[in-house]
Amino acid sequence: MEKKDFHVVADTGIHARPATLLVQTASKFSSDINLEYKGKSVNLKSIMGVMSLGVGQGADVSITAEGADAVEAIAAIEETMKKEGLSE
Repeated sequence: MEKKDFHVVADTGIHARPATLLVQTASKFSSDINLEYKGKSVNLKSIMGVMSLGVGQGADVSITAEGADAVEAIAAIEETMKKEGLSE
């Protein structure tokens, strides 16, 4: 299992557009990928799940991936988070 922690710096947090991009990135991989925030964990391939967390600016989240392509999945998600200005 791979795990990576992120500190959300975007003014709007993880709202609709960046959430959609994260879901699209996660969906490219066969691994099970989860987003954890405030003790709740949701499937990162589910837009409704990600939106239900209400991740705001200053939030600390963890993303875990388990499966054959877990390392690649975490790397791609990290790249998306940085490219979209969601995390540093």
